[in-house]
Amino acid sequence: MLDLTATSIDLTRQICDMESVSGNESALADAIVAALEGFDHLEIIRDGDTVVARTNLGRAQRVVIAGHIDTVPLNDNLPTRYETIEGTEYLWGRGTVDMKAGVAVQLKLAAELSDPGVDVTWMWYDHEEVSDDLNGLGRLARNRPDLFAGDFAILGEPTRSRVEGGCNGNLRVEIRTFGLRSHSARSWVGDNAIHAAAPILNILAGYEAREVEVEGLVYREGLNAVGITGGVAGNIIPDECMVHVNYRFAPSRSGDEAVAHLRELFAGYDLTVVDRAEGARPGLDAALAREFLAAVGGVATPKYGWTDVARFSALGVPAVNYGPGDPLKAHADDERVAVAEITACEKGLRDWLSASVR
Repeated sequence: MLDLTATSIDLTRQICDMESVSGNESALADAIVAALEGFDHLEIIRDGDTVVARTNLGRAQRVVIAGHIDTVPLNDNLPTRYETIEGTEYLWGRGTVDMKAGVAVQLKLAAELSDPGVDVTWMWYDHEEVSDDLNGLGRLARNRPDLFAGDFAILGEPTRSRVEGGCNGNLRVEIRTFGLRSHSARSWVGDNAIHAAAPILNILAGYEAREVEVEGLVYREGLNAVGITGGVAGNIIPDECMVHVNYRFAPSRSGDEAVAHLRELFAGYDLTVVDRAEGARPGLDAALAREFLAAVGGVATPKYGWTDVARFSALGVPAVNYGPGDPLKAHADDERVAVAEITACEKGLRDWLSASVR
């Protein structure tokens, strides 16, 4: 049983010590439902291992606040422990950054804020760390799109408790070259497909990634080979080679435009799109977004990676990323969150949500 009266730091530890690698979220989802179902101000809805809790207070505006409950696989980094590094106290362990500290803050506030200034829809979802077709937030959007109605959304991805607007789009393609097999002792009668991939690698090595300003935030793009395969045997000239390319593109560019850019860049090559996710614009032009940024302080920065804010953006709901933890430590073997960032995130959200009725 989760103790929602504990501090958000201790609650983070409770949640992290409940292993929930993607595909194994049921026990944590059960615990979340059990912990929240006694609160009269919350309506609880469950879809698979995604749990929704929402207020229905008749407020003029509604905010959706979401976080995923799954993690990447363990690597001897549970149970959690506290450690101090150069005077900073951390909670160490899988999920502390991505993103159970954010979930802990959200759960605590969902229980305690019975009279927020806006109606709030809290979402805790499964299967974020695996293929898109399994994503619990995507499944919920298909099954219950009505639950996504809102004026503003916050995703608790790790941002060191600072606001990061929107996200880059993500595109993966396979580029193939073809040749002719022959015995490697008589290579001159064959045509080496791996050698034919050299111009593709030269294009990638010489590519100058753009920095694109979108609504005041500067997004940095990236185009990189992330894999290469080819070859049949140690004595055969290969007749096929595949270069796996990942393109992170600014949210000013649509997915179709990103594909068109790569087809132009690699004209003449066999190119297959294997994964595409639209980016999300910063979402900071909405009145609630401006109020939120002012309330938590600081200056918004762009989110370079893809996050589920894109799902809200696609539904017309402006969304930002805001949660404890350094994203550079997400998925790391020494994953750890500064406990001060957990406290700061809780205070920022609590103060803003507790403001007078808007």
